[in-house]
Amino acid sequence: MSPSSAVPAAARVAWHGPSRRIPPATLPELFEAQAAATPDRTALVFEGSRTRYDRLDADANRLAHLLLERGVRPGDRVAVAVPRSVELVVALLAVVKSGAAYVPVDPDHPRDRVRRLLCDAAPRVVLTTTPVAEVVDTPDGAVLLDDPRTAASLAALPSSSPTAADLGTAPTPGRPAYVIYTSGSTGHPKGVVVPHHAVVNRLLWMQHTYRLEADDRVLQKTPAGFDVSVWEFFWPLITGATLVIARPGGHKDPGHLVHLIRSEGVTTVHFVPSMLRYFLQAPGAAGCHSLRRVFCSGEALPADLVEPCLRTLGADLHNLYGPTEATVDVTHWPCLPGGDPSVTVPIGRPVWNTSAYVLDGALRPVEDGGIGELYLAGAQLAHGYLGKPGLTAGSFVPDPFGAPGARMYRTGDLAARHPEGHLLFHGRADHQVKVRGFRIEPAEIEAALTARPDVGQAVVVLREDRPGDPRLVAYVTPAPGATRPDATGPDVTGPEGPDTALLRDALTARLPDYMVPAAFVTLDELPLTPNGKLDRRALPAPGNPAPARTGREPRTPVERTLCALAAEALGTEGLTIDDNFFHLGGNSLLAVRYAAGIHTALGTPIEDVRVFFEAPTVAELSVRLFPPADEDTEESRTHTPSGGARPRPR
Repeated sequence: MSPSSAVPAAARVAWHGPSRRIPPATLPELFEAQAAATPDRTALVFEGSRTRYDRLDADANRLAHLLLERGVRPGDRVAVAVPRSVELVVALLAVVKSGAAYVPVDPDHPRDRVRRLLCDAAPRVVLTTTPVAEVVDTPDGAVLLDDPRTAASLAALPSSSPTAADLGTAPTPGRPAYVIYTSGSTGHPKGVVVPHHAVVNRLLWMQHTYRLEADDRVLQKTPAGFDVSVWEFFWPLITGATLVIARPGGHKDPGHLVHLIRSEGVTTVHFVPSMLRYFLQAPGAAGCHSLRRVFCSGEALPADLVEPCLRTLGADLHNLYGPTEATVDVTHWPCLPGGDPSVTVPIGRPVWNTSAYVLDGALRPVEDGGIGELYLAGAQLAHGYLGKPGLTAGSFVPDPFGAPGARMYRTGDLAARHPEGHLLFHGRADHQVKVRGFRIEPAEIEAALTARPDVGQAVVVLREDRPGDPRLVAYVTPAPGATRPDATGPDVTGPEGPDTALLRDALTARLPDYMVPAAFVTLDELPLTPNGKLDRRALPAPGNPAPARTGREPRTPVERTLCALAAEALGTEGLTIDDNFFHLGGNSLLAVRYAAGIHTALGTPIEDVRVFFEAPTVAELSVRLFPPADEDTEESRTHTPSGGARPRPR
């Protein structure tokens, strides 16, 4: 008996989202239709400047023609390494207009990671800017969007959309629209190839369900390498709404987001739940009266956030769920007041033309209330992983409940189906984790650690020893015969072994900041169960690395305040002005908390939390925030500002 025939028809129907006929369209076709219908409406707002739909369409068309001149053809890939800006939106539209798939590259990622991504993606062309090209290894022939020669070339090209004759073929909804890279268990990122028809299904469902109008303004703050950005970029632009773009780095700064939402009348915004918690605490958040819709995804949404969000922002709150392999989101749930604050919010029901199965190890449906692995099927599945047929075949498997040839994606997430038909999230079936919305394979971090000659074994886990503060922790053993040059650093835990400061520096040079563990624990050997497997429950809690107490004590009121605020954010005490915030377990999310405290206590808004990475000690930060007078006098160093000082750009 097949799995399908073993399940009552009513139960099978309950697995599926509504069936809808989707027009055979591509992203550029939807955008071009909107631009033609509302040419003089504002499409983009960035740093006070406004761009009309007709201007955005014309600029993207010229760049698309330039890409065609550079040899780009439908089915190719074009890397886009551009900071958040109008030029980024133009570039994304131009790539899909050329028939190629865009590959977002985060300019803030380490050079080695960018190099490996570009090597794997093998783009026909790289679009970037001069500042990015100076710090990121881009191949010869990269198009510098801010180069006057590029501007001259673009001015001579047609402002009309490329035709089928220009492309050499008609637009095809099955062609890839983008390739987004996620963490890989092999130690290398893997590219997820998503076709146009999957994105179109997702966007048209969203418009039908949440209905943007002409006066809506959608905040674009998610990095382009994170798939939530797809709907932030394209949903408003295919519906005649306005896209409001946060400045680079602004997505980490609640103060900037509050200001932007209030000044530009933003109506629609997305938050990873961990960031939403900090945003709600930001001064002025309660004044974001223009908000109508708040979306959460990327992490499990704690129920204790629902009431504060609804009360503070006065906007509808929606919980969305979905992996990159199924085009951003595949289930949805409206959050209502009065729920149980001790449980996780449901992830809801499937979107259009999508199926969600909760199955056991034999691919049999689990009874309502029972926990099984979540499988997804339908219109939004990705093609698979770029250049990795074996990995694709292992994750995209035949759908025994669908039509012949149908596939389903094995999410690795555990879920249960409520008797009323919605889904409840119950964690992971493997060791994959989510940190600040980014999906991470700990094996990728472990591979980077064990590549070092001083590390024997490595295990990376996500721990939440302090409620609301999940952190990656790396456990390492020394390589046989390896000696440690210095075992007295401020973040040393456990016996002598690899210098954890060097390990952190090595990972920082190779991995994005959200993948660098907050703590390192050195063990003589990893704990094992009686059958020889790693005993994860026996891994010791790292605690917070203690300050070394070898640094200088605060000398001024400002330094005393900054030390106290940093210690509060880290959950420790006794900081000196020479202690490194990140060596003591800090990360970008804790930096947001640190920044909020500085704004409240000293009246000093932090425009970009990257200032903490550039000045990680209080001694450095106090000078960056409050530059001394021409002469370094005691008077200048003890000056306490009245507020309003801003970090000095480097």
